[in-house]
This record gives sequence, C-alpha cells and structure tokens, in this order.
Amino acid sequence: MTFYYISILSSDIGNEIKEKLIPSWTSFVMQIAALAIMILVVSLVAYKPMKKMLKKRQDYVTSNINNAKKENELAQINHKESEERLLSSKKEASEIVANAKLQAENEREIIINNAHVEANKIKEKAYEDIEQSKKEALDDIHDEMVEVALMASKEILKREVSEEDNSRIAEEFIKNL
Repeated sequence: MTFYYISILSSDIGNEIKEKLIPSWTSFVMQIAALAIMILVVSLVAYKPMKKMLKKRQDYVTSNINNAKKENELAQINHKESEERLLSSKKEASEIVANAKLQAENEREIIINNAHVEANKIKEKAYEDIEQSKKEALDDIHDEMVEVALMASKEILKREVSEEDNSRIAEEFIKNL
C-alpha cells in the first residue's frame, strides 16, 4: 500500500508538476499576446520617447564637442596671431629704439659740429678783434708819436709849423723808426 500510495502520490505530483511546467495552449497564447501588447505599449510609451531623448542628448553633446573644437581652433589661431603681433611689436619697438639712438647720435654729431663751427667763429672774431685792437693801438701810438714829434719840432724851431710841414716831419720821423 505504501507503494501504491507512493505511486499515486508520485503520479499526482507528476501531473501537477507537468501541469505547472507546461501550460495550456489558451493560457500560453494569452500570455504571449499580453507580452506582445506590453512590448508594444512600452515601445510606444517609453522606448521611442527615450530614444528621441537620447538622440537629442547625443546631438547636443556632439554639437558641444564640435563647437568646442571650433572654439579651440579659433583660440589657437588667435593665440598664433597674438604671438605674431607681439613679435612684430617687439621688432617694431626695437627698430624704433635703434632709430631713436641713431637719430640721437646724428643730432649729437650735428650739435658737436655746430659747436665747433661756433667756437671757430668766436676764435676768428676774437682774432679779428685782437687785430683791430692792435691796429687801433698802433694808430693811436702813431698819432701820439706824430703829436710828440710835432711838439718836439715846435720846441726846436720855436715857431709855428704849417700843416704840410707837420705831415712831412711826422712821416719822416715814422720812417726812421
């Protein structure tokens, strides 16, 4: 009996397991239909909007990456231009400094030359003044000598001498000197 009972029991359990593992066709078709409807609903309600949102996000990220690349390229171009401008500015500044030094040197030479010319003019003027003073002094000495000679001749002759005699006597006296 135990064996019979076990065999009934095992056949009941086997049928029960069999029924649970292999569903009926109607139940199976209903579950497949429900799954298909669920997939369709999830696809329409969640998948397509999620796909659109992911596509937008992908486009946004791609756009930002492209913009960043363009801005980076533009920044590099601007950086190169800035470096070129800086180099040209430095070169221009050094040229300006060199030109200023050259111009200052030229002006210094001109000033020195002008000073030499002016100094030479002053020397020449001084020599001319000295010569003029010497000539005037000699003329003054000459005139005084003529005066002295005239006075001496008056004393010697004790008479009045005419202008012609004065001039002749003075000239002879000067020639003898």
